[in-house]
Amino acid sequence: MAATSAIDASTSEPATVRIRLRLAYDGSAFSGWAVQPGRRTVQGSLEDVLALLFRRPVRTTVAGRTDAGVHARGQVAHFDLTEAEYRALPRGKDLTEDEALLRRVRGVSTRIGGDVFVHEAQAAAPGFDARFSALWRRYTYRIADGPALWDPLTRATTLWHPNALDPLQLNAEAQAAIGRHDFLSYCRPKDFATTIRTLEEFSFARHDDGILVANLRADAFCHNMVRTLIGAVLRVGDGQEQPGWIGHRLAAPLRDHRTRMAAPHPLVLEEVAYPPDHQLAERAESTRARRRPEDIGRP
Repeated sequence: MAATSAIDASTSEPATVRIRLRLAYDGSAFSGWAVQPGRRTVQGSLEDVLALLFRRPVRTTVAGRTDAGVHARGQVAHFDLTEAEYRALPRGKDLTEDEALLRRVRGVSTRIGGDVFVHEAQAAAPGFDARFSALWRRYTYRIADGPALWDPLTRATTLWHPNALDPLQLNAEAQAAIGRHDFLSYCRPKDFATTIRTLEEFSFARHDDGILVANLRADAFCHNMVRTLIGAVLRVGDGQEQPGWIGHRLAAPLRDHRTRMAAPHPLVLEEVAYPPDHQLAERAESTRARRRPEDIGRP
């Protein structure tokens, strides 16, 4: 359980029990994670479920906001309950609070549509923050490079690319992006937010079914960063840009007409990693400090 400063307005009781969720979703029908007026979003759908369960607005915080059409297999989020709300979850049945919460969240979410599925729901360890406690996020991106690999049964999660690609060339190009860089050329910057990130892995491998799968892992990703990096590597793979272009764009950060994003539907947030429980609070504090513009050196 994690103490917070949130207050349930209906009872004036502080919401001191932090709940950690692990969930998956098909992003095809969503306008991304974040709540948007008049649009169906993952956060909006999840918070609708929680509002039905607890009869009050419940705000969620997520490890990584996904764009419209992007999927997740291992997304992590949190929200806060009052002690009374948490203790009342079993309702006399032979279940723990966490077991009762998972059962009830799944039951309501199934009734309003099966695009989101909650795999885990439990009281979090002290100091847990789904966003700031995370060590890294990992995404995959599937590419069928040539008509022989185009399968209508998997097209909702696979890019149909017309030309054959060389994984060795793609990996040589991707290698230049690994490390700590200013990724302005590969992000949609936000006001007062840094575009400096540490990319820990960026690689391509051809699986047994012939599909090329990209793996990207970083401490965090800027808005549109994964799709723009994929798009840039594909431009080199297709011969539209010369080898070394990824590194050149990193050395001189620039957003222009050659900044192209790959399609969203093959992108999946696979997992989010966290430190041991006793390091969660320290990790969250250090992440917040690094994200301050004055500490990064770029507003």
